[in-house]
Amino acid sequence: MAPKRIVLKFGTGILTRKDAPEPDPVQLRKLIEAVALLKRAGHAVIVVSSGAVASGLKPLDFKQRPSDVTTLQALAAVGQTHLMHTYESLLRDHGLHVAQLLVTHEDFENADRAPRVKAVLDRLMEFSQVVPIINENDSVAVEELRYGDNDKLSSRVARFWGADVLILLTSAPGLLRDTKKPEDGPIPVVENVDDVIHHAEEEKTTLGTGGMISKLRAVQDAVRGGVQCIIASGRHTEQIPSLIEGQGICTRFPASRS
Repeated sequence: MAPKRIVLKFGTGILTRKDAPEPDPVQLRKLIEAVALLKRAGHAVIVVSSGAVASGLKPLDFKQRPSDVTTLQALAAVGQTHLMHTYESLLRDHGLHVAQLLVTHEDFENADRAPRVKAVLDRLMEFSQVVPIINENDSVAVEELRYGDNDKLSSRVARFWGADVLILLTSAPGLLRDTKKPEDGPIPVVENVDDVIHHAEEEKTTLGTGGMISKLRAVQDAVRGGVQCIIASGRHTEQIPSLIEGQGICTRFPASRS
């Protein structure tokens, strides 16, 4: 298979433990192993990662996610360093290194900033041992803290970089045929996102801020920009490499032909 440009989006819900408000080290290791497999297969990979706020809860003795934005920003400032340290440690086991990019949405739209961001990103991708990990700069920007779980950001990164595939990893196996009957599984392929948005329910986790509606809106934006999208379970990391090959359990959204 020809090398592809892949953006992986890790949401808070798949980065944290199910029984405690803190990062799940086993889950993080599995996700990074999947990234390493993609890199070894010759693909270029960018990770858009949530989890900064969740990573700051335990160090600052919080038992649950607060609601006020200023405290969330403080948690993100502390948690981001812990999160990147974990990523760097895990990637090093595979001979890889983190390149941290903290951005705001304006960085992709401002006429002065956007070319600089693009130049740095392109230069980083020339180093095969580097994995850029991008997050919203939550300590100074508040849009993702209030409205999304980096879904919109991952779509913008995918379009900005000219990615072939955007994979949104979530707690669901894809866009379910029937949310009341999850055993029926996900819809395999969605040709038109507009036709399925009404199927989604805004189900948010305790720690995360995104939901299926947020993901579908991100997909809608990405496919219009020529990026194929996949929504799949981040708890089944073993299938991530096969998703690129057209296999696995997920929902696929082909890029718009127009």
